Amino acid sequence: MIPLAVPNMCGNEAKYLQECIDTNFVSTAGQFVPRFERMVADMAGSKLGVATSAGTTGLQLALSAVGVGRDDLVILPSWTFIASANAIAHCGALPWLFDINPESWTLDTELLAHSLNIEAEKRDNGVFHKLSGRRIAAIMPVYTLGLPAKMQSLVPIAKKWGLPVIADCAAALGATIEGKPIGQLDADLSVCSFNGNKTLTCGGGGAVVGDSKKLISKVKHLSTTARVGVNYDHDVVGFNYRMTNISAAIGCAQMENAKMLVAVKRRIASRYNEEFKDLDGVGLFPSPNWAESACWFSGIQILKRNNCITDLIKHLQDQGIGTRSFWKPMHHQKPFKDAPATTMETTELLWPSILTLPCSTNLGEAEQTQVIDAVKEHLRK
Repeated sequence: MIPLAVPNMCGNEAKYLQECIDTNFVSTAGQFVPRFERMVADMAGSKLGVATSAGTTGLQLALSAVGVGRDDLVILPSWTFIASANAIAHCGALPWLFDINPESWTLDTELLAHSLNIEAEKRDNGVFHKLSGRRIAAIMPVYTLGLPAKMQSLVPIAKKWGLPVIADCAAALGATIEGKPIGQLDADLSVCSFNGNKTLTCGGGGAVVGDSKKLISKVKHLSTTARVGVNYDHDVVGFNYRMTNISAAIGCAQMENAKMLVAVKRRIASRYNEEFKDLDGVGLFPSPNWAESACWFSGIQILKRNNCITDLIKHLQDQGIGTRSFWKPMHHQKPFKDAPATTMETTELLWPSILTLPCSTNLGEAEQTQVIDAVKEHLRK
């Protein structure tokens, strides 16, 4: 079996895990958590970081830190993994779902500017959605497949309306816009995931990074049950969203090889693009000239509807090749079917056509050739 995306434990993971066991620091105390926080913040180009139990909990903490609360709206692209919308819901808020840009498959900033001008209004106590009467509390761009949203046009819109930006950069560590890493793209806070299928993994976990000491301190405080001092005093309702030292130990070992692992991901994506660029009925994952993706997932877009993607998936799986379709948009998900939403022209065309292909960082050249040959064989029939 050639798996779709599995971890690559190629460094000091076993050594650091054994150190956790030898020292008995297996829970949330220990040297690896603060070390991991520094390493992630450094790679993101941010001043500070907080490790969390998951990317989803990191998003909830970041949203809470900027004041998102019950009955608020948070602007979100509909084409994302459901964790993005779930984090909003965990704050008691609701996503305002937006279409994506066909150039980058991220939040359509032109549509964002137009929709805010038509459907929102500023009041003394914030920005409000006219139709629902809900306060618009934040914007959450998603760095889809490791490619940043077009922050150079999104951030000015956010500033015009006075809206904080929480970037869901789950798999984008290592990505850049015009040479700037994800922590320098002017989001108030950015949130990474270290789930098992990410390029860099802790087995599970997340991290919130940013430059604001006030916001990062609030995230840290909320993540540690909002405990004040050494006694059992708590000043607000907090969460137990801390990362364990064991998870951070794996993360530190992964971060030591981060640049190499991201480079391998890009090399895999580049070869797929080269092999499939001239194949009739096939489109490539986006690669705009203003950004460099971290290439979390690689794959292709099946443009011809008569090339049924389910048949291709079955063909590949029958040959022992791990592959699958990708995210079903939020406006098609039962928990968010009643959320306010824009028209979804690009999203509706895109999401049924995506096929992800094996892209583990330990994928061999011969294995990738096998994948490429199997795809071509089926599509040429």
